[in-house]
Amino acid sequence: MNVPAREPVRVIVLWFPDWPLRAALGAEAAVPAAVLHANRVVACSAAARAQGVRIGQRRREAQGLLPSLRIVPADPARDERAFLPVLRLIEAQAPGAQLLRPGLALLRARGVARYHGGEAEAAHALHALLAAEGHPDVRIGIADGPFTAELAARGADPALVVGAGASAAFLAPLPVQALQEPEVTALLLRLGVRTLGELAALGAARLRERFGEQGARLHALAAGADSRPVVPRPPDPELAAEVEFESPLGQSDQIAFAVRQSADAVILALAKASLVCTEVRIDLTDDDEQVTSRTWLHPTCFEAADLVDRVRWQLESLASAAVGDDDEAHRFRGIVRVRIAPVAVDDAAHHQPGLFGSGTDERLHHAVSRVQTLLGHEGVVTAVVAGGRLLADRQQLTPWGERAVPARPADQPWPGHLPDPLPAEVFVPPRPITVTAADGTPVSVDARGLLTAAPAAVDSCAVQSWAGPWPVRDRRGDPAGALRGERLQLVDAQERAWLVLHVGGAHAGSGGERWLAEGRYH
Repeated sequence: MNVPAREPVRVIVLWFPDWPLRAALGAEAAVPAAVLHANRVVACSAAARAQGVRIGQRRREAQGLLPSLRIVPADPARDERAFLPVLRLIEAQAPGAQLLRPGLALLRARGVARYHGGEAEAAHALHALLAAEGHPDVRIGIADGPFTAELAARGADPALVVGAGASAAFLAPLPVQALQEPEVTALLLRLGVRTLGELAALGAARLRERFGEQGARLHALAAGADSRPVVPRPPDPELAAEVEFESPLGQSDQIAFAVRQSADAVILALAKASLVCTEVRIDLTDDDEQVTSRTWLHPTCFEAADLVDRVRWQLESLASAAVGDDDEAHRFRGIVRVRIAPVAVDDAAHHQPGLFGSGTDERLHHAVSRVQTLLGHEGVVTAVVAGGRLLADRQQLTPWGERAVPARPADQPWPGHLPDPLPAEVFVPPRPITVTAADGTPVSVDARGLLTAAPAAVDSCAVQSWAGPWPVRDRRGDPAGALRGERLQLVDAQERAWLVLHVGGAHAGSGGERWLAEGRYH
C-alpha cells in the first residue's frame, strides 16, 4: 500500500551570515578575517571574500591572497553560546524556534504569519526586531520545508517568500552543490547532472536504486518535498530567583540572611540542569523602586555562599555611595526586593574536581574567599598583565573571585613595550630618582636619543652596569598627554636592578627634565 507523502509545512528560516565571525569578533567581524578548522577556511568575512578568500581554502592559500588576514580558530561551543541570546529574541516574537546550527534558526510560519497578517509581513516584522537589536544583516526565507526556506534565506535581501507549491520551480535552476553532499555532488557532476531540476527529473526510484535511502532523500529535497518537522528547542530552565520583603531592610546582614534561601534555589536549579554559573547579575530594588544592578564574574563557578557574599558587597557599596549623596530624596534607606539571575552558565562536567591534585587549590580558594568576606570585595586582589607601554599601565588589579579581563589586550602589538622578564616591583606612580655621571652632573638624553654621559650613580649608589637607552612613545589618544621618553636598565653596587625612564622637555610638565623609577628587579 502506498502511503501518501506528508504535505510540507510552511516554515521560516532566519540566517545570520558569517555567524562564527560575529561570535568570535563581535563588532570587529567586518575586518578581513577567517575561521579555520583543520587548517581550512570554514567561514570568512565579506572583506576577506572581496580579496578572493573562499570557504574550503587551505590556510596558506588564504594568507597568500591576503597576508593581513586575521585568523580565528573554530569553536562551535562559542558560536552556540553567542547565538542563544539571538534565539531568545526570536522566541519572544514567535515561540517554538528550532536551532539548526549557530547562525541558523527555524520556526513554523503559520502562527506568526496569522498574527502579522501574512508571511511577508511576518518576515519584515522579524527583520525589524532583529535589526533594532543589532542584527541588521539577518536574511529570512519562507517556503515549503526547511531546505527550500534555507536556500531562499541565502538569496534574500532581506526576505524572500517562496509561494506554496512553488518550491520545485524555485529550486530547479540551483546547482546540485546546494545539497551540501560533496561525494554525491562530485558523482552527479561527472554524470552531467548539474542542477537540482535535472536531479529531480531522474526520479526517486532511480536515485534510490543508485544511492539507497540517501538518494530518495536527496530527490525529495531537489523536488521541494522536504517534510522534516519543526522540533522546537526545550525552553530555558527558570534559573533566576527573587525575594521580596514586606518592609524595607536596611542592614546588609539582614538582607544577606534573607537571600540565602534564594541563593540555594539558584544553585539547585542549575544543578538540576547540569549547569554551573560563571557570571551572575544581582538586582537590588530600594524603597523608591530604584533598581541597582551589577554583574559579578567568578574564575570557576558560584556556590550559594558566593552569591550571598556578592549581595552583601553590593549592598555595602550602595550604602557607601548613599552616604555621599547630596540628594536626600534618593538616599539609600532600605531594600524591598533582591533578584539573582545567572547571566553565563557552563556545563557542570567542565567544573568537576579531579581525583588528584585539586585539594590545595580548593583550600586556597576557600581561605582567600573568607579573608575577602572580612575585608570587603576589593580587600583581596590579584594581578594580571595587560597591554601597554608603561609598567604602571600593564599592571591591572582585579578583586579576588572575578575573572580577570584586561582593559588592554596583552597579545596586541605595543611598540616600545618592555619584553619579559618584567620587574618584580612596580612603582605606581613612578617615583623620582637621580641618575648622575662620574663628575656628579645629571645624565640627560640628547635630541638623537643618546645619553650625554655614561651613568655612574643612581640615587647616590654606584652603577655597576647599565643597558639602553630605548625610546618609549605613547600618545594615549591625546597629543596633549603624549609621552616621549627613554628607558635604561641599571644595576647598582647593592646588586639592585632598576628600570628607569627619562622624560624631558615639554612632555615632562612642570617637573622639567627628570628621571623616574618604573620598577625594580629582585
